[in-house]
Amino acid sequence: MSHRKYEAPRHGSLGFLPKKRCRRGKGKIKSFPKDWENHPCHLTASIGFKAGMTHVVRTMDKFGSKLHGKDVVEAVTVIETPPLQIVGFVGYIKTPKGLRAFRTVWSSTVFPDEFKRNFYKNWYKSKKKAFHKKNKTEIEKTCFSIFEEQKIKFQIKKFCPIIRCIAFSKISNTGLKQKKAPILEIQINGGNTRQKIDFVEKVSQKEISISDIFKQREIIDTIGITKGKGFQGVIKRWGVTKLPRKTHRGARKVACVGSWHPSRVSFRVARAGQTGFHHRTQINLQIYRIGKALDLSSGSTEYDLTKKKITPMGGFPYYGNVKEDFLLLKGCVMGSKKRQITLRKSLSTKPKSILEKKIQLKFIDTSSKWGHGRFQTTNEKKKIFGTH
Repeated sequence: MSHRKYEAPRHGSLGFLPKKRCRRGKGKIKSFPKDWENHPCHLTASIGFKAGMTHVVRTMDKFGSKLHGKDVVEAVTVIETPPLQIVGFVGYIKTPKGLRAFRTVWSSTVFPDEFKRNFYKNWYKSKKKAFHKKNKTEIEKTCFSIFEEQKIKFQIKKFCPIIRCIAFSKISNTGLKQKKAPILEIQINGGNTRQKIDFVEKVSQKEISISDIFKQREIIDTIGITKGKGFQGVIKRWGVTKLPRKTHRGARKVACVGSWHPSRVSFRVARAGQTGFHHRTQINLQIYRIGKALDLSSGSTEYDLTKKKITPMGGFPYYGNVKEDFLLLKGCVMGSKKRQITLRKSLSTKPKSILEKKIQLKFIDTSSKWGHGRFQTTNEKKKIFGTH
């Protein structure tokens, strides 16, 4: 490197270019875990909504570490996960250019309005006739329609090695104002094609909770959109070094954007522009707890004397109360509150030693996230301040 006092690595990764706003407001699964035929059939992904963060105290179980057996405070993220409902499945054929959708089979159940809203730009002005013909044939059930359905299933079983079910999250069960249910294609791993189709038909008749897909202590990946920051300069966007104080025409700049020739600015040079609202995948987040909606002690541990729910006093800021099942994930998760987070099983197999480690939670903080957070429950506050 010429004309430089010291050598240094570049600021910011070029692997995330172009840094532009994501067109979708939700995370897209671009690859699923490897499918093993000798495993039982199971779903590989789900949908959740970011409620907020809190902290827990747990006993560290890491043999050989100086912290082994000691209490540590860790940040955790609460993700509300309403149940899924399967509405159909798609068979995929492998081609030299990649996967190709072969046939789609819809379930015989009547689809709710929160799912059908996805097929209209303006729900109130529409005739709401999506899947009208399907429902009509289901009622009539002619010999021809039954034969056609059986024929399609036979073709899928014969030609398609990959089966993905079409599921939507029951967002109406949460406290969110959004009325349009998010849809996700979830790959079914394990078993052969015939077993996969039988599995879909079996689970499509009932609601699928998050505990049917993930287990406690499991390590998963999250896919979503980061917080949007708008148009930012090079210091915040790329993390380049600020120039000395006496620099002419500003210090928060790149001093030289390139040589005279070639007479253009290279894409490798840090420039100001859009920051945040990017599509990102976060890997290896451990599930500390899978909470149930009706559990009155979902926020308490075996060391707590009082029963309390996971929702902190005053609710999660800009989210509200957690009404459905939830995941307690270690660390932070991308995106703002209420943002849709796609949860996926990890692509890599983890050693048993990690999965067998005990997660002993001693305390989960449920104090108010609005103020200073002195009290864990309303009763605790009433005892000190009185009932008024």
